[in-house]
Amino acid sequence: MNWTHYRALLTLGIPIVIGQIGVIILGFADTLMIGHHSTTELAAASFVNNMFNLAIIFSTGFSYGLTPVVGSLFGQGKSHAVGKALKSSLAANTMLAFIVCLVMGILYLNVGSLGQPEELLPYIRPYFLVLLTSLPFVLWFNGFKQFTDGITDTKVSMWILLSGNILNIIGNYLLIYGKLGMPEMGLTGAGVSTLISRILMVIAYLVLFFGTSRYRVFREGFKRNALDKAEFKLLNKLGWPIAGQMGMETASFSLSAIMVGWLGSTALATYQIMIAVSQVCFMMYYGMGAAVSVRISNFYGQNNLVSVRKTANIGFHIILAMIVCTSIPIFLLRHQIGGWFTNDQAVSLMVAQVIIPFLLYQFGDGLQINFANALRGIADVRPMLLFSFIAYFVISLPASYLFGFVCDWGIIGIWMAFPFGLTSAGIMYYLRFRYKTRKEL
Repeated sequence: MNWTHYRALLTLGIPIVIGQIGVIILGFADTLMIGHHSTTELAAASFVNNMFNLAIIFSTGFSYGLTPVVGSLFGQGKSHAVGKALKSSLAANTMLAFIVCLVMGILYLNVGSLGQPEELLPYIRPYFLVLLTSLPFVLWFNGFKQFTDGITDTKVSMWILLSGNILNIIGNYLLIYGKLGMPEMGLTGAGVSTLISRILMVIAYLVLFFGTSRYRVFREGFKRNALDKAEFKLLNKLGWPIAGQMGMETASFSLSAIMVGWLGSTALATYQIMIAVSQVCFMMYYGMGAAVSVRISNFYGQNNLVSVRKTANIGFHIILAMIVCTSIPIFLLRHQIGGWFTNDQAVSLMVAQVIIPFLLYQFGDGLQINFANALRGIADVRPMLLFSFIAYFVISLPASYLFGFVCDWGIIGIWMAFPFGLTSAGIMYYLRFRYKTRKEL
């Protein structure tokens, strides 16, 4: 019965979505607090956060290579092998942390050459360095999260994310505004709070995994087995294409942020607010998409391809319902949203205008999220690299420049490109998934 699949997917996915909502609330709180402290700092945060969003989502994509491995092994009841896979994943994520930190360090040394407003650089540089320090903890957290999600224990990451983000919000208030005897650090204070919360979330996972009976059977597999080179290679084989696919999607937004910076601080502050709004939808859809990937990997490990296809279709139905539930209030509140983040009337007016192209790409975003995760669940990840390149670098980025600067539509034109990129990616992922699952039935 389809209702059984709906119920199982919602049971698995809702804790992931709630955990993602915690991330959303943090993004809103960051943007609200920084915006009310200074519009200049809000613009600086927009630039830095978009650069780090690219690094973090690329790294998160890499860690998703663990999901089909763990999901398939768990579906077959091989608990010790799951623990061994986690060990390989943490080693691979540590390797990637070194590479990503090196790349971001080079970017930091050249940040003054990217055409951003001169008045933002004194705020950009210290905030950038603090977030750079926190990057390895993001990757280690991702490794543990994909492990617990893959064994369908999704409530653990939910509680750790919610707790960590609550601490982050409290730290933001204390350090941005200088409350309870703390120094008033502004934007840099937001970065320090983020660093502390990311460290604590990794510690929470370490305590749970190594110090409780809950994961004993997986811990035995982790401890008994040496690092498996073949599995390490497999995780890299799966992880790099996923990282590339997600990285190219995020790059289309991050590189567009550089274009927005050419339009000035007002446009950049608007962009940061819209990214915060966009993440509300993206993170919720992605939470359900992650559940689709886990369920599909479990069924794929059991060679149950009928349920694989059914899960993908049901996941998209649920995401479509989520799109409707998020888009209607955002449209109705479009004239008020900007004022939640800043008192600058020019920014608020620009936000209301940009919300229209934002709403236009929600269907495409939901489509690509669902079927990208479906393809990850069956470990068919390499073709997504080509599809992403076409959607984001051949279609979306050139369209951003065309609409924004050649047609002179400004920030609205830059955002008008996203519906074309995201929808084309979604269609290509859907067609690939349908082809692969029909071929194997």
